[in-house]
Amino acid sequence: MTFARWGIPTLFWATLVLAWGLWLLPPGPVRWAGAAVAAFCWLFTLAFFRNPRRTPAGGEHCLIAPADGVVADIGEVDEPEFIGGRALRIGIFLSVFDVHVNRAPLAGEVVWARYTRGAFLDARHPDVSHANECNALGLRAADGVASGLKVLVRQLSGLIARRIICTHGVGDRLARGELFGMIKFGSRTEIWIPVAYPHQVKVQVGARVRCGETVLIELNHAAHALTLVPGGRGPADAVPAGVAVAP
Repeated sequence: MTFARWGIPTLFWATLVLAWGLWLLPPGPVRWAGAAVAAFCWLFTLAFFRNPRRTPAGGEHCLIAPADGVVADIGEVDEPEFIGGRALRIGIFLSVFDVHVNRAPLAGEVVWARYTRGAFLDARHPDVSHANECNALGLRAADGVASGLKVLVRQLSGLIARRIICTHGVGDRLARGELFGMIKFGSRTEIWIPVAYPHQVKVQVGARVRCGETVLIELNHAAHALTLVPGGRGPADAVPAGVAVAP
């Protein structure tokens, strides 16, 4: 088990404050009780910054979860800024007990990035996706993976989570499953892809997913290639109506 480097300052100050608090307590049962509470708080903080090793499932054509947590919603929405049209969005809710690091869903280059100030609604609130503080990375799939597919990953703050960390920006390349940041203390992470790109959703609402490991979306590169040759079928012919969801 390894730990995210962004937790080192928090752990340092937590240790200092807890030690100082124990020193102020009078000797005896009160100090022992305080020591037990302090140990619990310190271990909880340590566990929050854990960064377990993960092995991505599926192949390069499979988009993996960018965060641990529970799938909160799956649906189609408009995304005019990066996707440029209708997009499939999968939202993942992270509780304070989940691993909070974020990993790239596929190999690609960061070609777009935007930070947006916002509110700090509970991550389960229906308006959280467009109301809360957000950091977004737009990835273009690496050559040979999905023919330049655009994938948007959004880190959103929550009621408790008020610190978004992202280590990559425009021009950086990410390997599939590579660490690129975290959100401190409970939050939401989203992945968006163009609806027109042939795909199959491999999870359902309520499913628990593991960051850098669980396959969320399987891309149909062969079907998409039909749109790239003269006389090939367009997306409307290559993709059945609606979103394909695995049983």
